[in-house]
Amino acid sequence: MASLRAPSAGFLSAFLPVARASLFPQQSAALSPIRRRIPLLQHLRTSLLPAALVPIPSLLGEIWEGILKAVPKKKTSHMKKRHRQMAGKGLKDVTALNKCSACGRPKRAHVLCPYCVQSIKRWISTGFKSKHELDAEKDQQYEIYNEERRLKGKMPRDIDDVQIPIAPPPPHLLRNCRFRPLYYKLYTSAASYPFRPGERLRRDVRLNMSKQYLQTHTLADAHPTDIFSLAVTPSQLLSASGSSSIRIHSTKGQAINPESAEDEHPYPLVQTLEKVHPLGCHHVATSGDGRTAASAGFAGELKVWTCSEEGTWEAKGEIKPDKKSAGECWAVALSDDGRALATTTHDGRINVYDTHTLSESGTAEKMVQYETKGSFGLAVDISPNGDMTASGHQNGSVYIFNNTTMRLVHSLTGLIKPVRSVKFSPANKYLAVAGDARIISLYSTESGQQFANLTGHSSWIMSLDWNWSGEFLLSGSYDGKAKIWSLERRECVATQTESDNCLWAVKWLPKAAAQRNETFVTAGAGKTLAFYREASGT
Repeated sequence: MASLRAPSAGFLSAFLPVARASLFPQQSAALSPIRRRIPLLQHLRTSLLPAALVPIPSLLGEIWEGILKAVPKKKTSHMKKRHRQMAGKGLKDVTALNKCSACGRPKRAHVLCPYCVQSIKRWISTGFKSKHELDAEKDQQYEIYNEERRLKGKMPRDIDDVQIPIAPPPPHLLRNCRFRPLYYKLYTSAASYPFRPGERLRRDVRLNMSKQYLQTHTLADAHPTDIFSLAVTPSQLLSASGSSSIRIHSTKGQAINPESAEDEHPYPLVQTLEKVHPLGCHHVATSGDGRTAASAGFAGELKVWTCSEEGTWEAKGEIKPDKKSAGECWAVALSDDGRALATTTHDGRINVYDTHTLSESGTAEKMVQYETKGSFGLAVDISPNGDMTASGHQNGSVYIFNNTTMRLVHSLTGLIKPVRSVKFSPANKYLAVAGDARIISLYSTESGQQFANLTGHSSWIMSLDWNWSGEFLLSGSYDGKAKIWSLERRECVATQTESDNCLWAVKWLPKAAAQRNETFVTAGAGKTLAFYREASGT
């Protein structure tokens, strides 16, 4: 730019003689003839310099193009080219198809044929026996089974109705450590994983892995409003709803006999506790021995009930907390002997009362008060042996407390949505947790570790309950579905959907000694008590 502002003498002498004369007056005498010939140049000499520079940009553009052609372009490295080539090849491997060399079916490239893998699993599970050998073995076991029934005085059964156990794997294949996980999955319980050398494999795995439940009875309009909670005793079923009454149905007539007069009413209403909760009852719980019950109402009242030898319930008293409010007593749970009564509060506290010290004035000794982080306590449960108390809260927190040391044992993580139900297993080994996350989490009460997630519900899970043996877990959800889960298989084995109404509560009924099949009951927004019985042969 400096050269353009002050052009050199050589440049001006070659291209701009008139302008040069104006810039250098000492040499203007030699140029006077030109100035006289062109008088107008004196008026235009100031604009000659910009006009002369007009062709310079085009000239510079050509020079710049030449410079760009002379500079070498940036070359792509061999490694980058190779990476791009491999990426394209990988994409082609994902989408490419070829033919399986074993069965001839189309499959994805660089992936094992799923049909061949399934066949290999089937061969391993049957000990590499042919179909003819399997049929012969099944016929032999069928004959042995019917012969045993004849010796017991029973009628023989059809082969299609008999579930033959899977044959155990050959011992020489068990020594191959690569096959152990597959054998373990087929024959052993998931609770004892991993496989231990010398451990005996279970042989009671059935070919038919699902369970069937039939709806045997329905009590329509059991309550005038939604049924929020259920509780069971060895011979009765207690139900609480938004109405002021608690109703008790007898479960002694579970076995329906065609010749009996109770066929139409297998679960008769035996007692109604009238107007015990003016604004309705949201939780009811019973002790394991069936002698004590507790109910919590929407007005904040907490009442304790006792059952006489004749099966009649009477009020023992009302526990009046320090602050009587709607959130001071929410979820309730009773110990197996009915002495300890645990309740949750709106600020996350868990109060444990001694029901044996309940007086007529409404005071009861507070055995312990557990503190948490202040989130609303939506669920509580006491272990069958009475050693632990678990609580579920609105922020997804779950806590396990030791009732002997009165300290926090485990703070369980994994859920971030409200927890609506917590249940200890009958053997006190596991804790089932469920809520708005739509999954059921299983925790070990000893270590506090989460060992399983049961998925399958598409809506909020409102209630959980274990069966008497702890093998199956019952769950009810907001979309009206009740599911039965197998703890051993970690999956759903049965689903019952009779309506779209929310299921607020689900309960297994105690299994009678002479009864073969299990029964459970559901209740919710439909104001109906629905009873389901396990189908024969499942």
